Order: sequence, then C-alpha cells, then structure tokens
Amino acid sequence: MFRRARAAAVFAAVGLGVGLALTGCSSGGDEPSDTSENVLPPVMVQLDEVDGTTVEVPLDNVIVLQGDDETFTAWEADIADPSIAEFTPGKDDGSATFDPGITPRKVGSTEVTLDNSESGDTVSFTVEVIEAG
Repeated sequence: MFRRARAAAVFAAVGLGVGLALTGCSSGGDEPSDTSENVLPPVMVQLDEVDGTTVEVPLDNVIVLQGDDETFTAWEADIADPSIAEFTPGKDDGSATFDPGITPRKVGSTEVTLDNSESGDTVSFTVEVIEAG
C-alpha cells in the first residue's frame, strides 16, 4: 500500500511540474507583447528596372538588389555620399547566395551608380533615406 501511495505522489508531482512548465510556455492571451517590434520586409529592387529611379528606404530597413542570378557577386557601387548609405556586395558562401544591397546610414539623399565588371552593366539611381517608420 505504501508503494502505491508513493507512486501516486511521484506521478502527481511530475504531472504538476509538467503543467507548470507548459504554463510558462503559454502566450498569456491574445494581447501583443510590449517587447515585440514590427519588422518590415526589405525594400526589394530589380536591377533591370532601377536605372533612373528614386528608391525610398526607411532608416531602419535595407535595399536588396535582385535580378542577377549569375553575376550578382560582380556588382560594385559608387555612392556619392557614403555617410547616407553603404553598399554590401553580393556573395556566395557555398551554402547560400546573398544578393547585393544598400544599408541606410542616416536620413538624406545620395546618387548611386552600380557597375558589374562581368556583364558590363551599369545602373544609376537615387537613394532617399527617410526616418524610420
């Protein structure tokens, strides 16, 4: 009888522990968390469509330059005012490929010229960095 009571007590303790652990994992209701922030998707720009345009990007976002699946690592940038925006070259790390991009540094406007040393393509456009939304 003592064994049966002890087994029941152990089972109840384990059940209580699991219940408390699962309670700690619950979301706590339908209200959004005060610590969560809305994350915007990057500003996606097609390399074959950007020439002569103005691309607007919030300070807390980035521009991804898409559309070149073959020579995406060969793009280089000349940014008129590098204090406004910074170029990140495309890369292939062997497990994934990453398109080139532009990261805003401060609010303002700057001209960008991209040159591809492999394809000979050149595109020029304006980047307008605005306050974060």
